[in-house]
Amino acid sequence: MLDAESAWIERFVRHLAYERRLSDLTCKHYRRDLSGLAKYCDEQSLPRWESLNDDHIRAFAAQTYRRGLSSRSIQRQLSAARTFFRYLLRERHVKKNPVLEIRAPKAGKRLPENLDADRMARLLDIKGEGPLVARDRAILELLYSSGLRLAELTGLNLGDVDRADATVAVTGKGGKDRIIPVGRFALEAVTAWLKERPALAGADETALFVSNRGTRISPRSVQARVDHWAKKQGIDIRVYPHLFRHSFATHLLESSHDLRGVQELLGHANISTTQVYTHLDFQHLAQIYDQTHPRARIKNKR
Repeated sequence: MLDAESAWIERFVRHLAYERRLSDLTCKHYRRDLSGLAKYCDEQSLPRWESLNDDHIRAFAAQTYRRGLSSRSIQRQLSAARTFFRYLLRERHVKKNPVLEIRAPKAGKRLPENLDADRMARLLDIKGEGPLVARDRAILELLYSSGLRLAELTGLNLGDVDRADATVAVTGKGGKDRIIPVGRFALEAVTAWLKERPALAGADETALFVSNRGTRISPRSVQARVDHWAKKQGIDIRVYPHLFRHSFATHLLESSHDLRGVQELLGHANISTTQVYTHLDFQHLAQIYDQTHPRARIKNKR
């Protein structure tokens, strides 16, 4: 590419920095992505930006994809090129934007993280006594036992956990109510917390879980306590309240293979939302298929 053409990248970056007031880091990313496109032009003996057409852009995207660049990175590259050519059009240096209709390969859905059963057991093995420890133990056990959303947990009131029936009544997204089973360990932890609760809770407070000020515990406080215990128990990944829900769904699906049942327990309106957990367990399901389906494998007849 001609030096005069390459210089347009620096003009564009100055435009981003001084006219659009973008950050230094953002400008750096634009420069890097456009330098990659300029290098491609050199490889293809394209002397000017005007020489690029949509077929060249598609080939450039395909080349970077073959070299192992992620779909998200290719999307970012194309976005940078699209913005650059809009600038060149504004400056009347080109007559068309060849990136306008080009789309990158769709990025795969990011699978939810989860804790395996062993690490979850270590996390829940909380030692100590006192109201705060009892409360935190009950919170963690209930999050995992019933797959609650954070807002559902902090919204629980006294009486929402039916210890005789071993269920918890929650109000989920869209104000939809559902009743979820509660496991034995969680029930024991909630019972122990209720004995300690009067030491913290205000006289008229209806919340099941309260802060050390005696009022309903906030989502931020739950996040902080989860993080505290994860570090104290030596868990080697970042732990947050929703991770318990992901782990609940994954472990339940591994054991039951009942996607519809997991959907009901999670309170998903659409089963497609629940299906993301099937990807986590695909290898396990494939092994079961190979072992049990009569036509799963063609046996060697030799």
